[in-house]
Amino acid sequence: MSKAQDPFYIVKEEIQESIDKLQSSFHQWERILPDTGEQVHLTKELLANCESIEWQVDELNKTIDVAARDPSWYGIDDRELESRRRWTTTARTQVGDVKKSVVARKENGNSTSAMRRELMKLPISHQSDRSYQYGAEDNDDFIASESDRQMLLIKMRSWMNLVQVLRELEVLALQYMKNFLHRRK
Repeated sequence: MSKAQDPFYIVKEEIQESIDKLQSSFHQWERILPDTGEQVHLTKELLANCESIEWQVDELNKTIDVAARDPSWYGIDDRELESRRRWTTTARTQVGDVKKSVVARKENGNSTSAMRRELMKLPISHQSDRSYQYGAEDNDDFIASESDRQMLLIKMRSWMNLVQVLRELEVLALQYMKNFLHRRK
């Protein structure tokens, strides 16, 4: 089977594209200031992408193990199997390095936030006192809900304006009709 037809190479290419995008996002993430909404969002996205790629690599590794049971059936040799295993190991390492860096910075960010809370005497728990400054996630949720609410208000105002215009047109039409009928008499 040629490399163009071999499903391993198709999946490998897709995974490699995902890894390339992950690393690009990671480099963008490195340049973002900590404790910003964008950084928190990108951190979640990076960790989710790491999990997804790790799962894909694990699944690909399982197919390599299946092929290793009877390589001749799949038209590959031991050297090709070893090459595939090396690639999955390298891919796993690349993703693992990104994940470790993200987790380490996330934990450092949490310790920084903990120090700020201590300095400001803010409670750690959300339940203990709601007078603390909201965390980035709470801010993102609030902003999203406020944005939705604002959009709804804008739509309602647009509809109300449209209804008002229609009422005014109705009044004008009735006045025009009355004038028209009055002149006809």
